[in-house]
Amino acid sequence: MPIGRDNPFKGRQHRGELIILCVRRYLRYPLSYEHVAELAGERGVAVDASCIWRWLQVYAPELNKRCRPYLKPVNKSYRIDETYIKVKGEDKYLYRAIPPDKRSSSCSRRNAIDLQPNAFSAQRSTHPAMPCRG
Repeated sequence: MPIGRDNPFKGRQHRGELIILCVRRYLRYPLSYEHVAELAGERGVAVDASCIWRWLQVYAPELNKRCRPYLKPVNKSYRIDETYIKVKGEDKYLYRAIPPDKRSSSCSRRNAIDLQPNAFSAQRSTHPAMPCRG
């Protein structure tokens, strides 16, 4: 059933608010169709899990199309550049996070610290960042 501009829920048995609520809960939280049907039942509306599946087939792509322009891009993936360097005759562990666009001038370099590489994640937030140079 195509979604009309004037009333996208025309011909549906349930109100549009309930349909959008069920679709949004399924998409936002790791729930099964049966769990979403149970949540709708707690609101006093008996809905079958197959009905929620049909709603998702129709309304999820439409919600995605309408919401996507308002979402900001998120990329939490960073590469870690790490090496050992000599500082005043001692080996130190140096690491820095490189953002996905690989602009090294905008990345932050961390102080050289005495760590083994596997202890990196436990200690990284305790050391202040050094300003980037050139």
